[in-house]
Formats: sequence, structure tokens, C-alpha cells
Amino acid sequence: MSQSFTLTDSQSLSDLVVFLSRSRRVLDGSARLIAADGVLAVYTAILYPRGLLDTSPTVLGLRTFALTEAVELDKVVPVRSLIERLKRLESTAHDATVPVTVTVPLEVNTVTWAGISPPKGGWEPNGQTSAARLEEAARQGIDEVAATIPQGTGEMIVERVRAEVWGRTVGGLEFVPAGAGFAAFSLGFLSDDEPVRLYESGLWARLSTSRGHVLVRRKPWTLQAK
Repeated sequence: MSQSFTLTDSQSLSDLVVFLSRSRRVLDGSARLIAADGVLAVYTAILYPRGLLDTSPTVLGLRTFALTEAVELDKVVPVRSLIERLKRLESTAHDATVPVTVTVPLEVNTVTWAGISPPKGGWEPNGQTSAARLEEAARQGIDEVAATIPQGTGEMIVERVRAEVWGRTVGGLEFVPAGAGFAAFSLGFLSDDEPVRLYESGLWARLSTSRGHVLVRRKPWTLQAK
């Protein structure tokens, strides 16, 4: 298993820094790095259940990056440590066309969401929606969470409110929770001039734009309603 990967240029490095920084503003946690066939897939968690009674959906952000060579890599690392390494490399990258090699930080082994792997293939198209619809769901949810959770509220109540708000489906999109809109909006994946393409594969749904992907693990019982 490789301990490093090489991005094709410093623009890819900067894009990765932006993606991870946006993800960290939502949840300062971990990133899963999977490299195969010359492509690096970077997953971050935006929402996921924190316990048996937490009904929050599992919502992941995904960006992919071309590599200069194929390496085998599958590690979960702290987002903060990875950003620090990337920024150090970014500060010394004077030629935008030169490949950049990144050494992976020490792995963490206690991240529950990383043990659930989205499918790599088998995605079936399931229509599309507008960026405006997802952004509206995200903004409404953000406002509701802020209004419902006063300062000093206990963690269990906070988790319950967030699970309720972000677990609701987006209007007109039966299997897309508001948390998926929150993820797409927070990660900067939405654009007014580009529709959001929808896909599904088993328990998973995917929202895709040219800027990135949001993956949602649906509840098993929702498949019965199709």
C-alpha cells in the first residue's frame, strides 16, 4: 500500500485544499483517500449517525483527481493534518505545471462512516434537479437549526434536531434528504447555470455536478416505496 500520491499539477493541489477546507468548516473530522487506476478519490463526511439512536443520514462529499501514476491507496486520515501538508506544498509550488507528490499523514482507525463504502459502479441515472432547489433546502435547514438550537443546548438534543432537519426529503425529490442539499451547498458544488444530475445504486444515491459529488446512503426501508 502506497504512502503517497502524485497530483498532476499545483492547480489540482489547490482544488484539493479548497475542498477539504470547506468540508472542515462543516465537520472537522477525517478524509478517506482511495487511489486506483491513476485516480484519487477523496471522501469527507458531512453528516452521519453518531450513535444507535441518531437517525441522521450518511452524507459524504467526493472529489476525484488525476494522478501521474497508478498507486494503491486506501487510508483514512485527519483532515486538519492533510490540509497542513497540502498548504506547505502549495506555498513552494512555483510552477503550476509541475506534478506534486503528497505524503499521506498517519492513519486513524476509529471513523465509523469510513467503514461504509459507496459503490464504484452500477450507477443508474435518476433524473436531475436544479441547484436553486438544493440551495433553498440547505438555507432553510441552516436557518431552522440555528433557530431551534439555543446556545448551551445538550449534545443529544442538538443531534436530534439536526437529524430531523437534515433527514427530511427535499420537495419534489422523494429520496434526496435536505442534508444532501446542505452538503452540495457547503462544499461549493452548486452552480446556477448547471443542473444537478441524480443517480442511484442500491442503497446509495448520488448528486453530481462538474464541481463534485454528494453521496447519500438511504435507509433500507425507503427502497420499498419505489
